[in-house]
Amino acid sequence: ADPEIARIVAAGARPQLRLRAPGFASLLRIIVGQQLSIASADAIWGRLMLAVDPLSPENLLAQPEACLRTTGLGRAKLDYARGLALAILDGTFDLAAVARMHADDAITHLTAQKGIGPWTAEIYLLFATGHPDIFPAGDLALREALRLMHDRDTRPDNREAMTLSAGWAPWRGVAARLLWDYYRLRKSGRDAMPA
Repeated sequence: ADPEIARIVAAGARPQLRLRAPGFASLLRIIVGQQLSIASADAIWGRLMLAVDPLSPENLLAQPEACLRTTGLGRAKLDYARGLALAILDGTFDLAAVARMHADDAITHLTAQKGIGPWTAEIYLLFATGHPDIFPAGDLALREALRLMHDRDTRPDNREAMTLSAGWAPWRGVAARLLWDYYRLRKSGRDAMPA
């Protein structure tokens, strides 16, 4: 057993299991949440769900841009959402195949779509496909939890976070969930889990 993991478990951290149904809505939810606070992302998502009901690629594309802009989606994210919907509908982006792919292949496939970077791809694999060995090193809260866990003055960068998490393979997804909960415990109850 890893002594650092044992220490944060002893401090009360528990892996919170949150899963989303794989598909367009889950991936779009993660895109909406990119670089936003959880509260801001939730507010925009709630307005988007009211504007496009039920949420599907077809229904999103049927909405006028002006209507979608009232949800709080910025121009770039609106372009990403429309691009994703179009790619799914025209068959150039096979989201259903992602769940069957090896993680590296899935990340490559996902990040080929405009608006989806490594963090978004990793969060989707972790929360929508339940992949057990994903560690989203680009997640600020995870890097802060690693800093706290190792009692350091500075946060590790993405590369160092990957190095620190390497020993937890093939269960880095569980470690990530533990670290998000450890972050919550250390930051007075602030939930930082992105999905």
